[in-house]
Order: sequence, then structure tokens, then C-alpha cells
Amino acid sequence: MYIYYHIKRHIKKAFLFSFLLLIISPCIASENHTRVYTIGVVPQFEVKRLHAIWRPILKQLELETGYHFNLRGAPNIPEFEEEFKKGQFDFAYMNPYHLIIANNSAGYIPLIRDHGRQLYGVLVVRKDSNIKDIHQLQNKVVAYPSPNALGASLLMRQELKDKFAVITHPEYVKTHDSVYLNVILGKASAGGGVQKTFNHLKPSYQKLLKIIYTTRKVAPHPLAVLPSVPKEVQDAVKKAFLKMGQTTSGKKLLEKIPIKQVGTAKMQDYKILNTLKLDRYTSR
Repeated sequence: MYIYYHIKRHIKKAFLFSFLLLIISPCIASENHTRVYTIGVVPQFEVKRLHAIWRPILKQLELETGYHFNLRGAPNIPEFEEEFKKGQFDFAYMNPYHLIIANNSAGYIPLIRDHGRQLYGVLVVRKDSNIKDIHQLQNKVVAYPSPNALGASLLMRQELKDKFAVITHPEYVKTHDSVYLNVILGKASAGGGVQKTFNHLKPSYQKLLKIIYTTRKVAPHPLAVLPSVPKEVQDAVKKAFLKMGQTTSGKKLLEKIPIKQVGTAKMQDYKILNTLKLDRYTSR
């Protein structure tokens, strides 16, 4: 009788434990799906435009992956840099030199990038300006979005110095749009941007400017991820972006970033940046 009692008690405990597992397991399994993953985007454009570009993409990501995503903005590039250096974004769309900094500071690794075009800087002046040669910018004020903007600032300043021995007085105005406006308003003799932000200017502004120089070309902005994000989430996001690149509607969404032909990315794609001594011009 004593043995029968203990066997019965053991069976009850086992049943209760199994019952609790049935209740708890779905909660554990869905934990990653209920968590909201943050995606930071380098503020090349004004906030309204960035949200218009990225919210439909995040909605598509949610449909494809089952995970939830929140667009987390920064008012300007320097504040965006502080955020990713602290690992504040789960995913971040950043310029290539940002990736070098982010990899060293927080371990970010690239997931995808554009394989259809490369990144390069453009130097603009007013269309009615008498500046036609790079050497005319010696000791002139040149507007840049931020010290660490790759094509617009780092590559531009590196090539002005190393190729032309030209020193400018940099004026950092926080966004690419502000660069172009400063040149249009005559507050700077020239300004550094990149081709894609120049192409996105209002036609009425664009017609007031002309490009007088372009820099070397490098692999473009990656979407990077913190290594702490679960591997299955990373893989799901990568797969979703690649799938978007295979459909007409998805391509239209990505083109607004702009990504012309989405593909995978790796740190090796950006190794050339370590040879240019760009840290001479960076702000950490």
C-alpha cells in the first residue's frame, strides 16, 4: 500500500509537470516573435522621407519573417554614430566606414548590400559658380554632412589632400540635404555628397548645382546586424531581403533605399577602407 501511494504521487507530479510544459512551451517558442527588433538607418535624408522609404520595407519583413521590427531614427549622423557604437540598434543600415567603426566597437557584421551599384562621393558647386578646378578650393569653406560620412566627407577629403594637395575648411552641417542647401545659399563654396542623395534632390534644387568631381568607388552601404541577434533571426531577415529582390514589388521598395540589386555582404567587401588612412579625418 505504501509503495502504491508513492507511485501514484509520482505519476501526479509527472502529469502536473507535463501540463505546465504544454502551457509554457508556446510562450518560450514565441518569445523571439513577440520581441521587437530595432532597425537604425543613417539619416542621409530628412525624417519624413526615411520613414516613407523604410516603413513599407519593414512591413514586408514582418510578413516574410514573422518577427516584429521598429524603425529607430536619429536626428543627424553624429547621433546615429553614437547609437550604433553603443550597440543600440539590432540592425543598422550604415555607410561602409560606419561598418568598420561599428564592427570594432559593437561587433556588427554585414548581412546584405547593393550589388548593382557602388558608392562614391560627389563634389558640387553652384551652377553659376566660377569654380571649375579642384585647386580653386584651396582654403575655401566646403560643406560636409559629418566627419565620418564616407563618400561625402572621408573619401572626398582624403582625395583632395592626397591627389590634389588641397586643404579645405570643413563645415559639418549634419545631413546631405543641408550640404546642398548650404552650397545653393552661398554659405559654402562647395559641398560633398554622394550620387544617390544628389539624385534624390528636388529638381528645382538640383538644377542650381553642378558636379565638378567624383571620388573612387567602393562597395555601398550594408545592412548590418549585432552578433547578439539570434542566428535564425539574422538568416530570416537576410532571406527576406533576397526574396524581395526577386519580385517586381520588392525591387520597387528596395530601389527607394536605394538598392538596385540586393545580395549578401561580408566584411571582406570593405577591406580597402583600411588602406586609405581615413582615420586622419574621422571623429570618434
